Amino acid sequence: MFIHRRRGWEIPESQATPEQAVRGRRGVLAGLAGAAGLVAAAPARAAWFSSLVGGGEPAKPVALAPLPAPHNARYDPKRLLTNEGVATSYNNYYEFGLSKSIAAAAQALPTDPWTIHIEGMVEKPRAIGLEDLLKQVKLEERIYRHRCVEAWAMTVPWTGFPLADLVKLAAPLASAKYMVFTTLADSKTMPGLRQSFYPWPYTEGVTMQEAANELAFLSVGMFGKTIPPQDGAPIRLTLPWKYGFKSAKSIVKVTFTDKQPVTFWEALQSSEYGFWANVNPAVPHPRWSQAQERLIGTDDTVPTRIWNGYGEYVAAMYDNLKNERLFA
Repeated sequence: MFIHRRRGWEIPESQATPEQAVRGRRGVLAGLAGAAGLVAAAPARAAWFSSLVGGGEPAKPVALAPLPAPHNARYDPKRLLTNEGVATSYNNYYEFGLSKSIAAAAQALPTDPWTIHIEGMVEKPRAIGLEDLLKQVKLEERIYRHRCVEAWAMTVPWTGFPLADLVKLAAPLASAKYMVFTTLADSKTMPGLRQSFYPWPYTEGVTMQEAANELAFLSVGMFGKTIPPQDGAPIRLTLPWKYGFKSAKSIVKVTFTDKQPVTFWEALQSSEYGFWANVNPAVPHPRWSQAQERLIGTDDTVPTRIWNGYGEYVAAMYDNLKNERLFA
């Protein structure tokens, strides 16, 4: 009989909100190490490069307030939670740097007050403060698997509300077919914006059908606290059946349109990143396989599941799109 013994980093799924936060940073990715010689040779360039890869002077950590919410057990990920310290220190947020160790730089993100602009094909364009928005929705906690297009994965307890609730408040016109999300672009606090070859600001989009799906979620917290800056504070999109780059962080604008948007990564490299970005182990990225995924914070590699394991909720949306490029 096989007996599974949990290792020190493993957390049972029933422990949806750990009692203590373990914050930390990871070193700069080994792949960037080769640039060190260039940096050392030019002090002025070194400071610029350091800020882009997530180095430089660390900002004062932002206090994360408790954010209690009832746990919704409907979406059992059937996977152990990722350690909080790992999940909040291994992040892609290119506005703050090219490496995964942008947590310190991201503490400079201005999150209060926060306003979301609702524009485009709606009954009445408006701007709404996050505090006012949260008074009109009911928060809950959901544990979702998160799959990055880079083939790493984590499992996180998010606190937030269904994206469909925001759609209802926005009152889009019947002719609206897509929902576009725009991320904050603040040149004063985001050194990554100096990378002028990127099509800033970061934008992402979903169809209205995807926006109405019960899995589509707007997250304002994780691990029982307000969401950390490096993970997309104060509000981000969470789409667990899609690759992580679809989950726009630090949302400042939502636009309803009848035109399929050309989103950030699609605009940068359409041969590698499409609009749909649904997880599929059988469709490789042009430069690597998607058949396996690495569980960060562990030594484990596991098979990738179609739709990231959420097919029962989402697969039907794509039945009539056989000719579309559904996977990136």
